[in-house]
Amino acid sequence: MSVWDEVVGQEQVVATLRDAVAAARSGGPGMSHAWLVTGPPGSGRSVAARAFAAALQCTDPDEPGCGHCQGCTTALAGTHGDVTLVGTEKVIFSIDEIRPLVSQAQRAPSQGRWRVMLMEDADRMVERTSNVLLKAIEEPPPRTVWLLCAPSPEDVLTTIRSRCRAVHLRVPDPRAVADLLVRRDGLPADVALAAARAAQSHIGLARRLARDPEARERRRRLLAVPTSIRGVGDAVLAAADLIEISTVDARRATEERDAAERAELLRTLGADAGSRLPPALRGQVKTLEDDQKRRATRAQRDVLDRAMVDLLSLYRDVLVVQLGADVDLVNTDAAEEVRRLAAGSTPEQSVRRMDAVGVARERLAANVAPLLAVEAMMVALRPQG
Repeated sequence: MSVWDEVVGQEQVVATLRDAVAAARSGGPGMSHAWLVTGPPGSGRSVAARAFAAALQCTDPDEPGCGHCQGCTTALAGTHGDVTLVGTEKVIFSIDEIRPLVSQAQRAPSQGRWRVMLMEDADRMVERTSNVLLKAIEEPPPRTVWLLCAPSPEDVLTTIRSRCRAVHLRVPDPRAVADLLVRRDGLPADVALAAARAAQSHIGLARRLARDPEARERRRRLLAVPTSIRGVGDAVLAAADLIEISTVDARRATEERDAAERAELLRTLGADAGSRLPPALRGQVKTLEDDQKRRATRAQRDVLDRAMVDLLSLYRDVLVVQLGADVDLVNTDAAEEVRRLAAGSTPEQSVRRMDAVGVARERLAANVAPLLAVEAMMVALRPQG
């Protein structure tokens, strides 16, 4: 099994990266020391970047990216000594997180052919943080490769973007995603295809929907919300429900890890969990708690943003029905709600509602209070006279 098998529906990108690996081995043109891998959420940016890193470290002389040698397996697993995987669970990267990477990138590889610095969420750097990274990308050592992942080139500072070779992934076909779920996870073909369509080809989300009945039920309830809104009161209640669900989901995703991190820190500091901390140790615990709060904030925003993407897909289906377009629905399991909304509104109203959802996503990204942003969105989704 090749490392490229998980890069679904991206034949052109895979061909480009394969050529770069061949050039890296032969010393010919085509290899760059900085790459910007972009594509919509779920397109497989990180998967493609990890596959590229594994192929660069592959020890098979005949098939770079073989998928079974030690270089490939350790790079994919994140345990290769010369492959550094960088991500953040907070809203943005801090400068203190980036500075050690710049120093690490200067070291020669110790095991493989290259030192690979793979940064997911490169769009989560503010300008001053990006400037810290800029020098390392401008003048990297001869055996260091930077792989930056972001949704679009515009999400990265212009000075960094101009120094990277760009590859752009497209949204894969749902059938290709379903084939992967069937082949890799042994899921029934019909369940895999329905999940792939509902997830709009987001591979990770499709896998979760296909394997988790509770996730499918939460999504079904969300898509039923627009038909239940009759006025401003219903909209406000629906917004409060969505905020509560997102808070619970974020807490569920982070609380176990938070407790384990706190217990480990206290053990390292030699403090008892139930005892009063000495003043000298309180600062370290406070720093951990602040990081955990930022992680929880991002987790809630991610849940809310995903819910809004699902609502956009619903109104996309409504518009498809209203215009009589000959394309498949994304939400085949919510066809009844789609027909009801289509019959009770006009295409112009559907577009305005999609705009309202888009504005809410922008407000969340701009740090507007989640409840205010979601309430305004829900009010805009109510029936119009």
